[in-house]
Amino acid sequence: MAATILKTVSILAYLFIILMGTMTAIPLVIWLLFTAFDFGNLDQIFAVLGIFGILLNLVKWKNNVPPAILSFLMMLSPVISRIIQVPFEQFNYLLFQIPLAIFIIGYPVSIILTARRQKEKTA
Repeated sequence: MAATILKTVSILAYLFIILMGTMTAIPLVIWLLFTAFDFGNLDQIFAVLGIFGILLNLVKWKNNVPPAILSFLMMLSPVISRIIQVPFEQFNYLLFQIPLAIFIIGYPVSIILTARRQKEKTA
């Protein structure tokens, strides 16, 4: 139960990571959706990976450890791509840092809790 709540909070934090643009800030989920359909853009690959990572949390076997790890890596890939492409100083604001920290800490902890629960069931 705690793992599910933690995973849900982590995914919501991920969706509301704010990316600052030149004129306005947008949530990561909006960036993912628009970039996924921006053909010819290198970021399109990472946006699609991020969307697939989110969707992977909605499938029947989402509580297994390997799909959860794969989902985490897929969702992390667009963020890492943006951090590599844009100077790191442009990410020095709390609306980016706090949700990202919640996601990066919370999601792996939920995977660990899920793994422990599965191990206890088999023992």
